[in-house]
Formats: sequence, structure tokens, C-alpha cells
Amino acid sequence: MSTSSSAVTSALTSSTTATSSLDISNILAASSGSSTTGIDVTAAVTAAIYADRATERVWQADQTTLTSQTTDLTAIQTATAAIQTDMDSLNSLTGPLSARTVTSSNSNEITATATDGTTLGNHTVVVSNLATTGAWYSGVESSSTATLPTSSFTLTTAAGTSTTFQTGSGTTGDTLSDLATAINGKDLGVTATVMTDTAGSRLAIIANSSGAASDFSVSEPYTSWTAPEMSSGETLGANTIKLTGATAAATSATITTTSGETYAQLATAINDAKDSDGTSLGLTATATTDSSGNTNLTIASSDGTTSFTINEPSSTAGGFSFTQAVAGADASLTVDGIPIDSASNTVTGALSGVTLTLLSASSGSTVNLAVGSDTTSISTAINQFVTDYNTALKLVNAQFTVTSSTDSTTDTTTASEGVLATDPTLVSLQSTLEQALNYGYAPTTGTITISSLYDLGITADKDTGLLSVDSTTLDNALTNNPTDVQNFFEGTALDGFANSLSNSLNTYTDSADGAFTVDLSSISTQNSDLTTEINDFETNYIAPQETLLTADFSEAEVALQEMPQKMAELNSELGFTNNSSSSS
Repeated sequence: MSTSSSAVTSALTSSTTATSSLDISNILAASSGSSTTGIDVTAAVTAAIYADRATERVWQADQTTLTSQTTDLTAIQTATAAIQTDMDSLNSLTGPLSARTVTSSNSNEITATATDGTTLGNHTVVVSNLATTGAWYSGVESSSTATLPTSSFTLTTAAGTSTTFQTGSGTTGDTLSDLATAINGKDLGVTATVMTDTAGSRLAIIANSSGAASDFSVSEPYTSWTAPEMSSGETLGANTIKLTGATAAATSATITTTSGETYAQLATAINDAKDSDGTSLGLTATATTDSSGNTNLTIASSDGTTSFTINEPSSTAGGFSFTQAVAGADASLTVDGIPIDSASNTVTGALSGVTLTLLSASSGSTVNLAVGSDTTSISTAINQFVTDYNTALKLVNAQFTVTSSTDSTTDTTTASEGVLATDPTLVSLQSTLEQALNYGYAPTTGTITISSLYDLGITADKDTGLLSVDSTTLDNALTNNPTDVQNFFEGTALDGFANSLSNSLNTYTDSADGAFTVDLSSISTQNSDLTTEINDFETNYIAPQETLLTADFSEAEVALQEMPQKMAELNSELGFTNNSSSSS
């Protein structure tokens, strides 16, 4: 292979296959062994195509402007929607203007909350006693799993439903844990647990709800029951004793003792007791006094075999010896002088919209409750409106702000505004925001203290139009005239300042035909149309033109590179040589 052929092969293999990237001059130089200044085809085509794309660059510049318009308009749309959201919140019956707080003069005794829209005002509450939850506990066993002797007890709900539990029979279990499981499985409105301490284990039974209606009693059957001994001079306290008689009809009676009574007096009351039908209980009570003056009380079934129950632990207990820890009782209170009975210490319904939480009782002590506006929530909402208003106005004002730039090469200065400066939507929005500040509230009747934003401490800067809040003025208005503040924003029928501004902004923010929606849709359409034009221009003109120019310039380059060789051949044919040419 000749040297020139090898050079051509090397030049071809080192180039890409694309025609536009071939260096024709290098290839021809390699084939001829000489180099002649020729045409850079790639550079020439690129320069020509760049000139042809002048119109396309204008379209691309337009797209850049449209993209900037979309970005700025979307930001303004978001900021404007935030103002409208603020107004809708301030015009809502469940919004911050309707939020309420309740202040208690004695939060250790009563606290309270109020629902939105609760009538403002002051109330007095006196708590006589708290609601309590019924609870009983058994005597101590060695452990929760210790085997219990044969015995039984009856649990009776306040509604009169009685259920008997027995040990030693193999039916409900023989341990405290077994009994707890059995009780919880009966759905009696109570919960049984085993409590263990250093003394041992007890069965605790607690009502699931507080109040008298959820109270219950526990009684154990006896044929003979002996009360704990009282020392000389000791007397009974106030108590309620419930007995189920030792008769076939299971008669029952409740005997109430008063402080200072003796066992002898209680024995007489038991012996005289009859049920509601006048039937005797079939019991005999005996009070005795020993030589030391100590007294004892024994109750026995009259026939000596029929069992009875009593809701008191026995000093001679062979069973569970249940003790009542707490009797279920209702809370008792007065609200604004009206007596209220509540099964729970959380009281609803006594004051419309207010929930009372009773924490302690102090008979005769009056607690004052003040239902007021939640000034913190309202202040936060109003300040948020001011912040969002300023954000939107700054974005709008920026479009009309003239900025200058200087070309360092030509030393010329150019002034320009934002990309939306000529958009009529922005001009209209700026006017709408500024005019909204002139709103004045004037009800048809009555006098008011809040008729404008200025009365709330909200003022606008005379140069920028941006709002600021005087917190002292606003706090005074919220504290001293909360109703007037609410009326300013909501009017008499949700038609105040908040509704007015929200409606004005809806012209711009409406998702169907608001000005922002229409503008953004138009910009998107223009951008899409330009993209189509650019793509069509590239496909239908630039690509064919690039192919044509590449071919033309390549052909010219080949001709230009072949010209020295053809001249040499021509000179040779004409008999001209370099030497003869030099000597002539």
C-alpha cells in the first residue's frame, strides 16, 4: 500500500461517519501528500444554520418570557389564595372568631371548656360533692392463686340484678384470680382485679362508671353473723346496712344508722325491720355487753338453717369478708343557682356548650366561670391575614418596579419592569387589594367600636401599601370589644369584611373561570404553540437545510483541494515546469 493510501485510510478511520463532522481538507491532504488551505465544512454549516435559526431564537426567547410569567403568576395566585383562605376562616361559624375559652376563679376545684360559638358570659358554680365510683374489696388471702375455702357471695347491681359466685364447687374456680375472671365474664358493669401488697392478695371490684346508678353491693350468706366488738362507750357511725332476710321469699330491708347509736338500738331496728310488703326478715339480732363494758352484736336466722346476707364484714367471717371502700354517688352542684345532679365529674348540659370538670368539692364556695373569646387564636388569625396580604402585595408590586441595567461594552442603560407588568390582571389585583382596606362596617342599628381595620390597629404604609399591626390596639379590641371584632369580620349574616374581600378575590382565584386560571391557560397555550412551531421548523427546514449545506460545502471543499493537482497536471501538459517558470 502506498504512503498516500495509508494516510487516507488513517484519516477516514479516525473520523466519525457523520458527513458534517468529516474534515475534507485533511482527507484530501492525506491522499495527495500535500496540504492546501480549504473550507471547514462543519464550521461553515454551523454558521449558516445559526443564521437560519434567528426566528427560532426569537420564539425561544418568547418561551423564556412565558415560563417566567407562569412562575410569577403562579406565585401570585398562591399568595392571593392564602388571603382568601384567611378570610374564609374568619367568616366561618367554627373559625377562630367563634373559638372560646373558659376562665375559672378556682381551677383547683373546677375547670371548663366551651365549644365554638358558645354564648359569651359569666356563670357561678358551687360543688357540694363529687361523683364517686363504687368499690369493694375482700379480706386478705396469702396469694392470688391460693385455694379458697367453700364459700359464696352475691353481687347486686343498682338495677337489682344479683349474681352469686361460689368457691369450692368447681364451677367458678377456687382462687381470687379465678373469681376475678368469673366476675368480668358476667358483664355486670364492674371490673374485678386482684391487688397484691406486702400483706397478701385481695379481690377488688370497682364499678365501670361513677354515680349512684352504677353503684353495686356485695353480700355474703350467713346463718349467723357477728359484728366487730365495740369497746366500752364506743358508738356506731352513720351507715347503711342492707339485709336479705332468711325467708323463702328472700325479703330485704335497708337499715340506716346515725352517729351515736349503740348495738342495742341497731338490734332493735333489725328485729323490727320488715320488707316493703310488711314481711318479717326472719332474723334475730342480739346485743350483749361483757363485764368490761364491751358490746357485741349477733344476727342469726330465726330458724337456724336459712341463710341471709348483709353488706358488712363479719368479725367471725369464714368467707370473703368484703368491705365497701367507696359507695357510688352522684356529683351534686349548683350552676347559676340551679341544682344539678351528675353521675360523672365531667358535667355536660348544665351550661349550653360548656363542659365542666369537677376536681374537688367545697360546699358553699362559689367558683366564677367566664366564657370569653379565644383572643390568642383570633390574634393569630388576624396577624396571619396581614402577613399573607403583604406577601401577595409585594409580589404584585414587584412586577411594576422599574429596574436598570448597564451594558459595560456599550455603556448604555436599559430600564425594565416585571414580565407581568402589562398583564391587566395584575393591574386589577393591585387595585383590588388596596381598595379592600377602605372597607367600613356600618350596621343598621346600634353603636359599634370597630368599623374599620384601623380600629383593630391595622394600618397601611403610604408608600408601599404594606400592612402593619399595632398589637396593643388589637389586644385591647379583642379583650374589651370581642363582639364588635366578630361583627366587623362576619357582619350580621356572614356578610362583613371577610366576606367582602373573599368575594373580590374569587374573581381571580376561581378554579373554573378566575383571572388567574384564564391567564395561566392562555400562557400555556402560547407556550405549546411555540413549541410546535419550533419543532416543525427544525423538522421541515433546519434538518433539510443542514443536509443540503453539508453536501454543498463538502463538494466545494473537494474541488478546492483538487485544484493544485489539476493545475500541476495542466502545466505538465503545456510543458511548463517549476524550473522553467523560475528561469523565465
